[in-house]
Amino acid sequence: MITFYHSPQSRSSRILSLLEELGNPPEIVLVEVEIPRVMKGTGRRDPGNPHPEGKVPYLEHDGVGIWETSAIALYLTGLFPQSGLGVAQGDPMRGRFLSWMFWYSGVVEPVVIAHLCDLSHPALHASLRGMPEVEARLEAALAEGPWLMGDRFTTCDLMVHSPYVWAPHLTPESPAIRDWVERCRMRPAAVRARERDAAAMARLAA
Repeated sequence: MITFYHSPQSRSSRILSLLEELGNPPEIVLVEVEIPRVMKGTGRRDPGNPHPEGKVPYLEHDGVGIWETSAIALYLTGLFPQSGLGVAQGDPMRGRFLSWMFWYSGVVEPVVIAHLCDLSHPALHASLRGMPEVEARLEAALAEGPWLMGDRFTTCDLMVHSPYVWAPHLTPESPAIRDWVERCRMRPAAVRARERDAAAMARLAA
């Protein structure tokens, strides 16, 4: 049994979008939980959420917990290879696929958070780089194809474009990046996920 613990309009919304891309496999059960929403001062830690810090997303497969969004995204992509969202082990492009996924979690998210918090330090920049470097990497990749892996949408695109949907003002003026973000954002699976989240938030507010 696979259980996905989700809170609407949160970081786990990316995994909800991924489930839509996968065709909502019937063996995955979605459980909505509350989370503390620190910036809004709302929400709470849900006792029904097994995440060790009360966060989302959290995935449980036959009693084994998986946490961290990128890890869950990679796990599900590998579990459902027929989706074509990943790159199989042994394929020479697998290394590029993994590099984009780990670059997102190891560089992009920390850089975005530091930027939004107006944090600046030479050690941070030397270790993680900054928003201009992130944008340059994206422009270079998109000059080679419409998607980060070339001619097809993958989980890399789903993950890496997500900060620009969460914080649209961060999207640079680059036409290539803006077009890519919009194409990712308007995929039918992404639209359905946003609609599901909006409905869930409406229920919570009722």
